[in-house]
Amino acid sequence: MTTIADRVRDARLAAGLSQTALAGSAFSPSYISLIEAGHREPTDSALAVLAIRLGTTLEFLKHGEDGPNEARTRLEIDYARLDLTQGDAAGAKRRLEVLDLDIVSPTLRVDALTTLARAHEGLGDLESAVAILEPLLEDARSRSHHVESAKLANALVASYLEAGDLHRAVEVGEHTLTELEAAELTGTDGHLRLASTVLWAYVERGDLLYATHRAAELVRLAESLGTPRGRGSVYWNAALVAEQRRDYELAQRYTERALALLSEGEPDRDLPRLRLNYAWLLLRSEPAEPTAALEQIERAAPDLSVLGSELDLARVDVERSRAHLLLANIDAAEEYASAALVRLGEPPRVETAIAHLSLGDALHARGDLEGSARAYRLAADMLGMMSASRQSAAAWRDLGDRYALHGDTSGAADAYDRALREAGFRPTVPLSSWETWSLA
Repeated sequence: MTTIADRVRDARLAAGLSQTALAGSAFSPSYISLIEAGHREPTDSALAVLAIRLGTTLEFLKHGEDGPNEARTRLEIDYARLDLTQGDAAGAKRRLEVLDLDIVSPTLRVDALTTLARAHEGLGDLESAVAILEPLLEDARSRSHHVESAKLANALVASYLEAGDLHRAVEVGEHTLTELEAAELTGTDGHLRLASTVLWAYVERGDLLYATHRAAELVRLAESLGTPRGRGSVYWNAALVAEQRRDYELAQRYTERALALLSEGEPDRDLPRLRLNYAWLLLRSEPAEPTAALEQIERAAPDLSVLGSELDLARVDVERSRAHLLLANIDAAEEYASAALVRLGEPPRVETAIAHLSLGDALHARGDLEGSARAYRLAADMLGMMSASRQSAAAWRDLGDRYALHGDTSGAADAYDRALREAGFRPTVPLSSWETWSLA
């Protein structure tokens, strides 16, 4: 149990204030010293002045977490987190938005707002999640709360990644990493997890060579300094980099290592997502291992149904579809691809295009060539709405293969051209010049 003395001292140190600075003109430094030593019981009026200077509340200084406002708010946050684990992001949002966060301590306020940002993310409202996290991160930086900054920056970088704002994702991540390293926090869990998330931002941005170099550095750093969880995050993201280089053997080794490390900790949505990624690799290995992939998918699915988003569950259905198609279970392949499309809904996403590709593959295997061609056209239409990324480039490449399989050489050429363009390879000769030469 903490005392008033403990809470005043801890809040002062967290605020970066000396006893003299906290005393100001209202008190003497010796009075603050007596309070922190437990030799003087401050009055409520004195605590109210100190609370303002410390950026907290009178209730928290007096009662700590046992104060009625603190306890009630903490209970609501716990219920909101339970809502999130049960897939009810809307319920969590409603519960958190009615809280009065002006009457609780700064730490509890940050907990409530970061949980609210998670609820917005779960609802696909990334703009609102970013609007919450940006000022929280700025405030944590201004107070030199580096551990808090690392957690907030990791969540913010992930939101920017999900939204496709890769430049801002890298900018936020690198700035915070520099501050962590200056504070001699290199190799801590917060540092390694943030560095791993930024690594993926470089991959998405197309800086694959630098990402490969950075991944090797992080693996060495994690092995020398990291905890199991920090090392697991590094290996996972290093596996994603290896995937992008099409080095599936190395990606599989890194993923297996990450699974072993992350399985040691408390359950969260990282572990089932990693299992899903492992299944993705098994389906693309040579030879493919659909039975082993399905085993990983079915182990991941129950946790993701509780901890994940609708996007996670759609990815589960797409990979199930692919695995069943490789096992010649065409009905199941079509059913899961269709389920993924229902989950993804109307908003344009690369994942929706990928789900259309999976449905087209199942229909093609059934012999429904017209249906498969229609699914591929829908995938092309969806990709046409997307901003360029490595993920969309890969989807265009896959679509080109499908057109080629159907004998549609013109469609295949267009899809391959889009893949090259979105990967950053532009035509070196203007198309108008080619048209002129062909007419000549």
